[in-house]
Amino acid sequence: MYLIVKIRISIMDIKKFFKHFRIFDGGMGQELLARGIKPISNLWSATALLKEEYHQTVIDTHLDFINAGAEVILTNTFGARLRRCEDTKIIDKFEYLNKMAVNLAKKSVEQSGKKILIGASLPPQNFTYMCDLGPDKNRIFENFKRQADLLNKGTDFFYLDVMCSLEEAEIGINSIKHLSKEFIVGLHYKKDGKLPSGEYFIDVLKALKKHNPLAITGSCVSIEDTFSMKEDLKNIDIPFGFKINAFKEIPFGWKPDATNPNQALGKDTDISIKKFYDISQQLVDLGSKIIGGCCEITPQHISELKRLKC
Repeated sequence: MYLIVKIRISIMDIKKFFKHFRIFDGGMGQELLARGIKPISNLWSATALLKEEYHQTVIDTHLDFINAGAEVILTNTFGARLRRCEDTKIIDKFEYLNKMAVNLAKKSVEQSGKKILIGASLPPQNFTYMCDLGPDKNRIFENFKRQADLLNKGTDFFYLDVMCSLEEAEIGINSIKHLSKEFIVGLHYKKDGKLPSGEYFIDVLKALKKHNPLAITGSCVSIEDTFSMKEDLKNIDIPFGFKINAFKEIPFGWKPDATNPNQALGKDTDISIKKFYDISQQLVDLGSKIIGGCCEITPQHISELKRLKC
């Protein structure tokens, strides 16, 4: 069954695929923590890759999102970046973590028996939610490239996740050019429509069009912030969408540690399944081709999005 599913996906025109409304998975990392994963240092959800006892939980979580209606899942590699392996002193496990993430995602697709795309999640290579790339931009490029090389085989496209500046996004894009693989760029912005760099989402989107991405998304964006540029969304002429989070607030300069991020950022309990659906409906009405979830968005939230396919 797995070979049949993958052959069908491999001959799909992926650009045409994303010209229609598509459902992404939800907040894989926070969902894993909710299912009992105990994070080590700042590895966050990558802890579930390091410890074999958690591997079935990763597969089951992917499967729950697929069965909820997700047509696209992302590899569980946001915490498997080189910097966090260095911080945790497990640099020798870097290759293992990333290859295992692809393997577990593939197993979940195989078990589902469905035509599901796997996006290779490429996170920021320095800090999350910050535009600080550090003094050595070449190191950022090389770290993107090393992780991309490990995630390339067995995935359908790259997803540059939570990019916080045009510079960071373009370094990421340039680092994967040698692989000739399609990609989506996820840009993180706040209620004023600005990335942490101070650049406006719409301006960065326009600047990235020359790289021919499959789509541009608002990445790990709060529900309240999605509509901060409502008028701009009407004029976007490439596929766009949103991966919405349910954190209360992500303060400037926050850095993850071994605790559950919702202890510091808070969980917005006001984001009911109905509210998530209602907001998603409005975004689709504005032209969004992608809706998914990020932190604290569960399979139950994603299941409601199937109604938008009718």
